Amino acid sequence: MLKSYFDKNLIEAGCDEAGRGCLAGPVYASAVILPKNYKNKWLNDSKKLSDADRYELRPEIENSALAWALGVVNHKEIDEINILNASFLAMHRAVDKLKTKPELLLIDGNRFKPYKKIPHQCIIKGDGKFLSIAAASILAKTYRDDYMKVMAEKHPEYNWENNMGYPTKKHREAIRAYGVTPIHRLTFQLLPKQLVIEF
Repeated sequence: MLKSYFDKNLIEAGCDEAGRGCLAGPVYASAVILPKNYKNKWLNDSKKLSDADRYELRPEIENSALAWALGVVNHKEIDEINILNASFLAMHRAVDKLKTKPELLLIDGNRFKPYKKIPHQCIIKGDGKFLSIAAASILAKTYRDDYMKVMAEKHPEYNWENNMGYPTKKHREAIRAYGVTPIHRLTFQLLPKQLVIEF
């Protein structure tokens, strides 16, 4: 089972993002504050769970959390500030919306841009070590998937309902065949820029 906390004396918010490696769509982040005594043997890194399991856990996380929030950075902002900074910004926006102010941020990964004066701890593969980070990974992933499924209805050629904007073979073939859409990240590699499809 994943750890319930990093420091039992501080209000901790686990933070994670989804969509960093995609060719299209926004990057989503979530910040989650769980009770110190929270336990859940099913909660894990979202990448290790099935799609059905992630969606089943989402309401459990939302109902159990002391506070949770989402932060979103769209494709245009990603092109302007780069994906690493966009990932940090999405986490900042999520933390900023928390109803309870955290005293420590647990960040999945090895880099983070400090948010105001709140201390942070970077934890490599933290979504497989701490419940709050795993919870954040699930919320970020499922809400971003929801968005990409809606976009897939507008642009069915790109198979986003299955690849969620990641650079699969079908996605890249569709880009070559149809060009880019208004939500593609134009600064990413292997994107033809000669054609923009309007909504």
